[in-house]
Amino acid sequence: MIDSQLFGGLPEAELRRLVAVARRRTFDRDEVVFHRGDPADSLHLIVKGHFTARVTTQLGDTVTVAIHGPGEACGELALVDVGALRSTTVAAVEAGETLAINRDDFNRVRREYPEVNEVLVRLLAARVRRSSDRLLEALFVPAETRVLRRLRELVQLYGQSAPGTLIPLTQEDIAGLAATSRATANRVLRAEAKRGTVRLARGKTVILDPDDIARRVHSAALDRA
Repeated sequence: MIDSQLFGGLPEAELRRLVAVARRRTFDRDEVVFHRGDPADSLHLIVKGHFTARVTTQLGDTVTVAIHGPGEACGELALVDVGALRSTTVAAVEAGETLAINRDDFNRVRREYPEVNEVLVRLLAARVRRSSDRLLEALFVPAETRVLRRLRELVQLYGQSAPGTLIPLTQEDIAGLAATSRATANRVLRAEAKRGTVRLARGKTVILDPDDIARRVHSAALDRA
C-alpha cells in the first residue's frame, strides 16, 4: 500500500487502483531517476531508500539541494505546470524503489479527489517557506551551525536520532545541503570527529552523539534569539 502524505487521504480502493497502474521501479546506488531539464511526465513515490536532488551551477559544480526518503514524492510539483521540465536531477543514494505514476493518472486523481489539490498547495507552500528559510539561514547563520543543523536533520531522516546512525552522503553532499563549501564542511566535520560526535569514512559519516549535536544547534539558536 502507498504510504504517502500526498495520497494519504484517498480511499483504500483508490490507493489500490493507483498501485495497480503505477510502474514499480528499482534503482541501484547513484542511478538517476530523472535529469534536470527532462519532460515532467510522471511523479515518483519513494517506497524504499533515499534520493538526492541536485542541480548544476553555471560554473559546472554539482550541488545537493535536498534528500528525499520513504513516503515522500519526487517530481509531483512539475506535473502541475503543463509543459514544465524537471528542475533537479534526482538519483538514488542507496538501492531504492519507487512507484512511478504518470501524468494522466495523477490528473484523474486530482479531478476525482480535490483534497489531493489541497495537499499539493500545502506541499508547495512548505517548499516555498523552506526555500525562504534556507536563504535567510545562508545569509545570517554561520556555516558551522548550518552544517550541524543538516547533520541533525539527516540523523532524523536516517535513524530517528539513534547513536551510530550511518549517513551515506559525501562531504560535498553535506556542504551543498548546508549551502557552504566542501572545505568548510570538511573542517566542521573534522572538528566534530575530534570532539567524538561523528566518525568519518570515505563517502559516509557515522553520527556517534546526536544529542550533543542537537544541544549545540539549539544553543546556537538561543544565542541568536
